[in-house]
Amino acid sequence: MAPGWLDIHGHFFLPRTAVEDAEFVKASHAAHFMISEAPQFRPDEMLAYNDAAGISMQMLSYIPLTTRKLQQANDFGLSIVQKYPSRFGLLAALPTDEPGEALKEIERMRTQLLQPDGFAVTTMRGGIGLGHESLRSVWAELNKRGEVIFVHPNAYLRGQDGRPSPLIDVAFDTARTITDMIYNRVFLDFPEIKWVFSHCAGAFPALSGRVLLLGTESWVPNHKGITTDDIKKQISSIYVDTAASAETGMEPAVRMVGIEHVVYGADCGVPCSTERTMEENKAAVRMIAKKDGDSEQVGMNGFRLFPRVRIRAQS
Repeated sequence: MAPGWLDIHGHFFLPRTAVEDAEFVKASHAAHFMISEAPQFRPDEMLAYNDAAGISMQMLSYIPLTTRKLQQANDFGLSIVQKYPSRFGLLAALPTDEPGEALKEIERMRTQLLQPDGFAVTTMRGGIGLGHESLRSVWAELNKRGEVIFVHPNAYLRGQDGRPSPLIDVAFDTARTITDMIYNRVFLDFPEIKWVFSHCAGAFPALSGRVLLLGTESWVPNHKGITTDDIKKQISSIYVDTAASAETGMEPAVRMVGIEHVVYGADCGVPCSTERTMEENKAAVRMIAKKDGDSEQVGMNGFRLFPRVRIRAQS
């Protein structure tokens, strides 16, 4: 029997003390994110929602600020998968501000008895973006292994104009990151990596035509000499998820990369998502996918990225 959908975009958190919860809420309010309580990872609640939503498998990720916490999160994430192997997968976090530590974490994760299903990175960490030259050794290792890399916007980005960054700032953060990666040939030089950008790649699909039109003009710095064809090839290689963006973001993304490169993401497990917002977004995914002939396609596309996960989901 075929499984239900794969959701590539689920979140978890490490257990926290009451003091840490209070600090989390205080920091969120300082960043204009007006939550009433700190989020907790409650697998039973997430599974209950997934059952109702027709989600058979959910990929989890969490990228803490420090390398030590990041390693703890990866270990905790693997323990979740061990307990629920047919329902959860793990995209292990990498500390991209410390390339040497990132290489060590890849090796550590890939020598575990139970291994993650892929890796997760954030657009900017410690002032280092994903197009930075220092990360080429990390991408080379992941390219050699043919890994899937899930790219999440910077969750610690401070919003502008008194509003929280998840509202619109993260969309421009993602667009800026993709553009920088294009000019640094990341997608060309490491073609065996499958990059999945969350939230329909933010604002980038709407701006991709502008990058193609103007990106190789003489007034644009282009130190690696990319051509318009190089830009087209790089753009067409990426994948996007649909989290919190399908209503107006999915159609530009489909035009940019094709329906085959769009995978379902719910953004489950964080305060900026509720059952209502996830269901409205999922309805938009179905409606737009149906225009291409199959309302279920986007929900199943993720299994092509993670074939072993499909086997687990059917067990």
